[in-house]
Amino acid sequence: MIERTLSVLKSLESGLLVAILSTMIALAGYQVIARNFFDTGILWGDSLVRVLVLWLTFIGATIASRNDEHIRIDLLGRLFSDSWKKHSRRFASFFTCLITGVFAWYSLQFVMLDYADGIVAFAGVPAWLCESVMPLGAALISLRYLLHTFVPP
Repeated sequence: MIERTLSVLKSLESGLLVAILSTMIALAGYQVIARNFFDTGILWGDSLVRVLVLWLTFIGATIASRNDEHIRIDLLGRLFSDSWKKHSRRFASFFTCLITGVFAWYSLQFVMLDYADGIVAFAGVPAWLCESVMPLGAALISLRYLLHTFVPP
């Protein structure tokens, strides 16, 4: 059941990444052509592209966390023996879990404040909806690194 859930999550992440990237490219291309050739464009198009960049970043980060493929600064890891490297990677995974967990908590507080204030991002779309990828993505990354702590990829 866990493998099936992870497989569905993997497909969902990949599909969402492709859909967002395609939408972003199409919208940005349309904006360039509409502005340069027709002196027009979608009024809220640039705002939507900025929101899509945020979503693309967090979904890309969750995909990178699948197999622990994030960029890392590993100064001491090269000096450790194989047995210490294993412990070092587990500690790094746990530390990453903690940091992304804290980020998830505080970004949730931020999103809830925007929800309570009723802030609108663009074209009537609430800001909290645009920002909701931050706590969701960070929580998923935190969960993955918690799993990496006990079962390294």
